[in-house]
Amino acid sequence: MTDSPTNDQDLVDRLEEVWASIDSMCANLTEAQWKTPTDLPGWSVQDNVVHISGIESSILGRPAPQHTPPDYDHVKNEVGQRNEVWIDSRRSWPGSKVLDEFREVTGTRLAQLRGFTAADFDAESWTPAGPGTVRDLLPFRIFDSWAHEQDIRRAVDQPCDLNSPVADLAFERVLSALPYVVGKKVGPPDGTTVVFAVAGSRPTTIAIGVEGGRAKPLSLPPETPTVTLAMDAQTLACLGLGRWDPSASLDAGQVTITGDDELGRAVVGQMNFMF
Repeated sequence: MTDSPTNDQDLVDRLEEVWASIDSMCANLTEAQWKTPTDLPGWSVQDNVVHISGIESSILGRPAPQHTPPDYDHVKNEVGQRNEVWIDSRRSWPGSKVLDEFREVTGTRLAQLRGFTAADFDAESWTPAGPGTVRDLLPFRIFDSWAHEQDIRRAVDQPCDLNSPVADLAFERVLSALPYVVGKKVGPPDGTTVVFAVAGSRPTTIAIGVEGGRAKPLSLPPETPTVTLAMDAQTLACLGLGRWDPSASLDAGQVTITGDDELGRAVVGQMNFMF
C-alpha cells in the first residue's frame, strides 16, 4: 500500500498515471473492441472513454456539443442526460478518433494542472459531493477515471488494476463507504457487527459495528460477528460501484455469507454507494 498523496502535484501524478494506463490499453483495441458493451447499461468501451473526455472538457470550460441524444432507457436523470450529450455525439466516430480526442483533452488538462499554484488548487469548484475546491475535485476525477478504466478492462478481457497507487486511492474510497452502506442504507440495530473479509490480491478485513444508531469501523473484528461477507477485491469494487447485480453475484458464489444470512443479503444488496 502506498502513502496517500501529500501535496497537490501528487494527486496530479495519480491522474496522469490512470489516464496513461487508459491510453496504453486502448491504443491496440480493434474497432470491434471499441464498440464492446461494458457493465454500464448502454455504454460501450468507446463511451467510457468519451465520458472521461467530456467531463474534463467541461472542467476546461469547453462547451458541450450542439447535440440532442435520443431518449435512451439507460439515461435516468439530468446528470445522465448531460453525459449522454457528449457520448452520443461521438458514437459514430471510430475508436482511433475517440482516443485522439482523449489524448488531447487529458494532455491539456494535465498541462493546466501542472501550472497551478496553491491558490489555484484552493479555488472554488463543484464536486460530486457538493461545493468544494479544485483540490477536492481531483480525488473524484482519479476515482472516476480508474472506475471506468476497469469497466473497459473487464469488457475486453484484460486484467483489472487492483494494486497500483491509483488503485490504492480507489479502494480507500470504496472501503470508506462501507460504514455508510451498513449504517445508513441497511440500518441494522445497535450491537450488529458486519465483517468484510476481502481475499485475493488485496487481502484485508474491515469490521463495522453499529452503536447509537451509527455504524463505525472497529479496530479489530469481533470473535463472533453478526455476519461475515467474504469476497475478492474486484467483487467488492464492482458491487460498491454498482457495476454488478447483487443477486447475480450471490448466486454466482462471488460473495459468501457466514452468520445472519438475511442481514448479509441486505448488506450486499445495498453496497452500491454511487447512485
